[in-house]
Amino acid sequence: MYEALLNKEKKICVVGLGYVGLPIALEFAKKFSVVGFDINAERIEMMRNSIDPSKELESDAFEGCDIKFTHKLEEIADANFFVVAVPTPIDAYTMPDLTPLLAASKTVGKVLKKGDYVVFESTVYPGCTEEDCVPVLEKESGLKFVDDFKVGYSPERINPGDKEHTLTKILKVVSGCDDESLAVISDVYNSIITAGIHKASSIKVAEAAKIIENTQRDVNIALMNELSIIFNKLGINTYEVLEAAGTKWNFLKFTPGLVGGHCIGVDPYYLTYKAKQLGYSSKVILSGRNINDGMGASIAQEVVQHLIKNDKPLKRSKVLVMGATFKENVSDIRNSKVADVVNSLKAFMVNVHVTDSYADSVEVEHEYGYSLQQDLDKDYDAIIVTVNHDEYLKLDEDYFKSISSADALFYDVKGVFRGKISDLAYKSL
Repeated sequence: MYEALLNKEKKICVVGLGYVGLPIALEFAKKFSVVGFDINAERIEMMRNSIDPSKELESDAFEGCDIKFTHKLEEIADANFFVVAVPTPIDAYTMPDLTPLLAASKTVGKVLKKGDYVVFESTVYPGCTEEDCVPVLEKESGLKFVDDFKVGYSPERINPGDKEHTLTKILKVVSGCDDESLAVISDVYNSIITAGIHKASSIKVAEAAKIIENTQRDVNIALMNELSIIFNKLGINTYEVLEAAGTKWNFLKFTPGLVGGHCIGVDPYYLTYKAKQLGYSSKVILSGRNINDGMGASIAQEVVQHLIKNDKPLKRSKVLVMGATFKENVSDIRNSKVADVVNSLKAFMVNVHVTDSYADSVEVEHEYGYSLQQDLDKDYDAIIVTVNHDEYLKLDEDYFKSISSADALFYDVKGVFRGKISDLAYKSL
């Protein structure tokens, strides 16, 4: 398989061209013949014009690539090595939503042929690939797993907005359903990953490795968030405490914050879901999730307390939220916990304006029910910097004072303005 791919006698197909799939497809297309498949025809047209809909890649990333973009099933029928990189979100009840993954499995199954390979990159709970996806592949293709087609799992490690830790520079975990598939899958990925390959002993091990990467971070951030709640009640600055504690050589440097996005705020629920299926109710993981999911409301409560303390009627108070995306310097608003801050403030009848030059106002309104403010007012009773976009970091206190009312609060969620705000009332996590 590998030699045939290298000689372009066989093709690679990447299914799902979001922030994970597109970089993989383009990197493969520098060495192999690739077809990129996505069900969104509008996104496909953008990529045909060298535009990344996720706004992560520049147009030159498309140069010199042997790739064809399509949303038509018949145009991927001649591919032999399929990479599935579709989203795996959670629903409103924090339950895994496998709809996109199973739909992608069905699509691949319709064109799967004897001797083909399917590698999943979507984040899932251990066992999902073989227990949920493989049966769909078998049903749609009429073929038998292992005997007729091979399956592997290689967890994505893309970090949106990170220009340093890019796809080829991050060590890649790979796995296969048998020794033969592991060797082939390893060779294919090793041809583009300069950082190297780690061969997991099984698909389940690779799935579990991915899920705990983000679960570990989630739990550690939850501890920092809980500490910030305690330290705020004590009247001491959390970041000053962490700075002092960080002088010890083995202190782990995590910080408090809003934990959103489509990884850290989602992946732990996949693991706890599987654990519950096995009869075990998670304690530490769900406790961490509970703390992190409550931080938006906690911030809003602190702001409201300041407004009341300063005799500002809530219905006439105006708060500016700076940042709507799930992290700094990206346009992605999926699972942004800024929405929790906004909705919690609105529950207190406070007037809230949200601004963000990266996010699309139409997308924000469709997803969260509020639009972005283009022209800012001059009398905000509180300003909350929720996302540390680079452009915000260039602003000084004089600017914030120019758009504030008397006795206004400056809430610096991530503590980046610590020591730079003296006239406005200052708070941070």
